[in-house]
Amino acid sequence: MQDKNCDIVIIGGGPVGMALALALRGSCLTVMLLEARGLPEKVGDERPLALSHGSYLILQRLGVWDKLRRHTSIKTIHISNKGFFGRTVLTAEDAGVPALGYVVNYHDLYHALYDATLENGIQYQIGATVKAFATDQLSGHVQYAHEDIENNMSAKLLVLADGGHLGGQIADIAFQTQAYEQWAIVANVKAETPQTGIAYERFTSDGPVALLPSGSDFALVWTTSPETANTILALDEKYFLHRLHAHFGDRLGRFIAAGKRAGFPLSLKYAIPPTSQRIALIGNAAQTLHPVAGQGFNLGLRDAYELAQVLLAAVSDNREIGTPSMLARYSQLRRIDGQGGRIFTDSLIKLFSNDNTLLKHLCGMGLIVLDNCPPMKRFVSRRMIFGARG
Repeated sequence: MQDKNCDIVIIGGGPVGMALALALRGSCLTVMLLEARGLPEKVGDERPLALSHGSYLILQRLGVWDKLRRHTSIKTIHISNKGFFGRTVLTAEDAGVPALGYVVNYHDLYHALYDATLENGIQYQIGATVKAFATDQLSGHVQYAHEDIENNMSAKLLVLADGGHLGGQIADIAFQTQAYEQWAIVANVKAETPQTGIAYERFTSDGPVALLPSGSDFALVWTTSPETANTILALDEKYFLHRLHAHFGDRLGRFIAAGKRAGFPLSLKYAIPPTSQRIALIGNAAQTLHPVAGQGFNLGLRDAYELAQVLLAAVSDNREIGTPSMLARYSQLRRIDGQGGRIFTDSLIKLFSNDNTLLKHLCGMGLIVLDNCPPMKRFVSRRMIFGARG
């Protein structure tokens, strides 16, 4: 049995956990990252991730952005409502930024963050399986196994960035959950018309279908019912592309190739509150959103960055980290952004993913009004980019 102590233990060494550790680099705080899995390897089919311009700025400050080998700019977002009049086009100029966002490969981002983590001397253990954790008024305690050795670690603060696996063990944190009865199908697809920096978000009664520029092609996120998703996943490539064309429309011409497909169920889940005694939840451990408008990862990255700022402020003022007052400050700072992200994505699904003809017409009118009101377009764009506080 090995006993260790540090200031902060981050349980979950994915991108959000590593971002928090990097945001604390150069401070006097000692940080340990525990990751249950190994490092993700490159695979034949690449998984895309949509980053807002706000996330780009955070990654720049963390010294990570220049390590990314590939990224594709989103200059425009075209939003439409299948079968009904009305559409909105949001541009980078509307928001006053050089790009609304960027599409990167998940594995590229992971390894860029990992390289920066090692370069900054941050302790990172892969294959570290947490067996138990607990807290008292003075510290948090973690039991974990690493290379068949049982370890105990104590810290002033435990941060859960594990995707939501361990949060249910905390007695005074409740989780609100809503299943959407929808699945998301993701794949990389090639169309007759190459991408030109435009992301398409097309709402249908089954759910939104999004095509994001990725390299010279597109990353697809197709939302539909569980039954339809299983059928689509079972189609061969020819019939899959035919069905996608029939569903999305002719704006990009025919779809001519597709990579490996994957599907997963969608739900809304969030913690109330996102903190407990000597514990803070960030990223998917704190909230899981519908992928519409691509808010989930960006919200989690802002969790990590703001928690780091609260921790650094405490150190600067010679205050102890992990105290109830410090965690209350963090929770207060994240409340508006977290609630705003949940309400925004949940409202889009409820308004657009239905068969109510009158509501569909009203949504179409809303898109027209938005498209013709520059101040409103700027307001919406900047909150999608920077969070509810704009």
